[in-house]
Amino acid sequence: MKLLIASDIHGAADACERLMEAVRVHEPNRLVLLGDLLYHGPRNDLPADYEPKRVIALLNQYANKIVAVRGNCEAEVDQMVLDFPCMATYNELFDPSTGRTLFLTHGHVYGPGLHNSVHNLPALAPGDTLVYGHTHIKVNQMSDERHGVRYFNPGSVGIPKDGSASYGIYQNGVFEHLSL
Repeated sequence: MKLLIASDIHGAADACERLMEAVRVHEPNRLVLLGDLLYHGPRNDLPADYEPKRVIALLNQYANKIVAVRGNCEAEVDQMVLDFPCMATYNELFDPSTGRTLFLTHGHVYGPGLHNSVHNLPALAPGDTLVYGHTHIKVNQMSDERHGVRYFNPGSVGIPKDGSASYGIYQNGVFEHLSL
């Protein structure tokens, strides 16, 4: 199973175009989107390339590959224009090659408590991974409080807090960050 994991596009169309190029290059089985796809929200500056309608068209091209969760900036109207489900608080993917579950969420309802994310961990077994966004900060580390549980945050496509737009790849049980 090969996943391309992205979060926090926030309507940044040029950045989303670079993400779609990464999808074409990597050819993942699934494109995992961790919320905050179209809007910038009241706490963020407007991205220079803010064009949510263009982002809609770019994402809808891959609707049959997308597994998405709702971010804190999603609204019900987003589901009206996106051709894939995007309103679930979380989703889970099971990797049969490793026997591990990936718990997918935005980070505002479930999260590890890192970088101002909420501290509300779901039930995870050793070997499982909490995959989240929301903080716009890359994370790839083992939990200090849950033995054998990994935390992975791909960073942000549209408004990275470290200045480096990024996404993640999951393949053969390994997570890595890549820059856009």
